[in-house]
Amino acid sequence: MQNIILNNGIKMPILGFGVYQITNPEECEISVQNALGVGYRSIDTAASYLNESAVGNAIKKSKVPREELFVTSKLWVQDTGYEKTKKVFEKTLSRLQLDYLNLYLIHQPYGDVYGSWRAMEELYKEGKIRAIGVANFHPDRILDLILNNEITPAINQIETNPFNQQIATQQFLKENKVQIESWAPFAEGRNKLFQNETLSSIGMKYNKSIAQVIIRWLIQREVIAIPKSVKKERIAENFDVFDFQLSNQDMSTIAQMDMKTTMFFDHRDPEAVKRLCNRKLDI
Repeated sequence: MQNIILNNGIKMPILGFGVYQITNPEECEISVQNALGVGYRSIDTAASYLNESAVGNAIKKSKVPREELFVTSKLWVQDTGYEKTKKVFEKTLSRLQLDYLNLYLIHQPYGDVYGSWRAMEELYKEGKIRAIGVANFHPDRILDLILNNEITPAINQIETNPFNQQIATQQFLKENKVQIESWAPFAEGRNKLFQNETLSSIGMKYNKSIAQVIIRWLIQREVIAIPKSVKKERIAENFDVFDFQLSNQDMSTIAQMDMKTTMFFDHRDPEAVKRLCNRKLDI
């Protein structure tokens, strides 16, 4: 497995397994077990996914040594603030049945993110978190966080896929020593991604699927990817991307697909902010 070295020297696998929208506990547990069986060692969950307990059960049953695993979870909007963050972090550890996290992210750039960041800095110094970061932060918000706090975020997890490639943002993050991580690498199949003729023709050259081409494209850009699937064969297929390399021409061809816009929603849209801030977790 290829690793990325984060800004504090911690190694993180460039390819992990995501569990967003796998809300059925049994299905989530089986999916994570299948992923670990294939060889994934990085698992990405969040309090808002409502499946941390299932992930924890899968990890425990897998018997994979803890030191081989890289486990990420995230703090939801209503739980931001210094005191709340400390409390909900312990609940996350309990649900995951772990005594530390490899990575903990502020899930959205709303609420008392500064109080949360102070709490996370303390948890990091105590050794309960190996790296801390954010998700869905635009460059201005992340730079503000960097300039006004002691620790620079190790990660910014943002939507990154062939239709929204985040080229300028990745360069900005690199200049500020923040690693980009992709969520929705397949854009959840939107814009007919899995029928795209450009990606299909590239895949035929290597006898690879469109999904494998996309993951390989992200890896060659040094973007951490966390694809999700509940199908055992797809989980294995998405991991089978280290035996080929896209040519420079292929990379340039995919670059031309960039629409430079979200396939989901704009995190600066007031209605989106209202919707996310009003979503309460039933946990």
